[in-house]
Amino acid sequence: MKRVRLICALALVAFGWGEVVHATPVRIKDLVEFDGVRGNDLVGYGLVVGLNGTGDGLRNTPYTEEIMTNILERLGVNVTGEQFRPKNVAAVLVTSTLPPFARSGGQINVTVSAIGDAKSLLGGTLVMTPLNAADGQIYAVAQGPIIAGGASAEGEAAKVVQGVPTTGVIPSGARVEREVAFDFSTLKSLRLALREPDFTTAGRIEQAINAVYGRGAATMMDAGAVQLNIAATKARSPAHALGRIENLTIEPEVRARVVVDQRSGTIVMGEDVRISNVAVSQGNLTLRVSEAPVAVQPNPFAEGETVVLPRTDANLSEEPGVGLAQIPAGTSLSEVVQGLNALGVAPRDMIDILKSIDAAGALHAQFVVQ
Repeated sequence: MKRVRLICALALVAFGWGEVVHATPVRIKDLVEFDGVRGNDLVGYGLVVGLNGTGDGLRNTPYTEEIMTNILERLGVNVTGEQFRPKNVAAVLVTSTLPPFARSGGQINVTVSAIGDAKSLLGGTLVMTPLNAADGQIYAVAQGPIIAGGASAEGEAAKVVQGVPTTGVIPSGARVEREVAFDFSTLKSLRLALREPDFTTAGRIEQAINAVYGRGAATMMDAGAVQLNIAATKARSPAHALGRIENLTIEPEVRARVVVDQRSGTIVMGEDVRISNVAVSQGNLTLRVSEAPVAVQPNPFAEGETVVLPRTDANLSEEPGVGLAQIPAGTSLSEVVQGLNALGVAPRDMIDILKSIDAAGALHAQFVVQ
């Protein structure tokens, strides 16, 4: 049973397939980011109205009352000196991403998150909220009904919360008002930035592009970037050049990794993981201490008082473990898995074993703990 659990915890690609000779071809557009073709983060501060008594408590969040007063005054309603404590409004932060080449009048999605003590944004409507970029300029305006992803209910002595009702989204809830000033058509050269820098992958991208446009169209600058000469491609524009380049496929190289999640006990190994010949001994030491106090009373009609006497039971036990087991050197992922599987331990114990193997220098892969 332990072996079955361990097999389920490891990556499925590790079993029954043997050694993989070639990696799966991947499009260049899925491996790189193009200079200038990037989004811009937007943020705004706004007000959600129409909540069913689940809004901010204005006594604890005075900034909600302040923004509500400002909105009403802009609409011609004078509330100076008025005392109002509505429970159907909430102050929120609105976030979004302006996609590359977004045009004025286009619509983008927004995320709305409560910043006060509101209990839920379900059923609320975001009032017109400007969204600013890092340069302080307004690039979009958001407004609309919120779709919250959770629900909450409470009574006098119990409360139930499902999901996160204080966060919601508005699909196509913001309209682009300003375009990013960037003329893509005038570029003479362009850099392709690799998401996972690697010299081999960058070299293969260079070869794939030069195979299409001829030598000199692409030049590998380092492990993280490939320079593209637009003129050498003889394309009508940079957009035409990228339209053809981004769909070329190559076989990327990635660094060997072992990723473990200590919370769930999940272990994932990459294809190129290798382990040197190593011996492992594993066992568990358990200490149990239990208290069972006993009440002692005097005999009937006798003098004295009832006392509580402590009674402690301490037990120290050690599981047999696997003894000293040898893991042979693995030349493929399937052999590595077979060697680790021979230990017959639970996934969480396997995580500790992999940590120790890495500390001993016998694990030839990057060890990532989440």
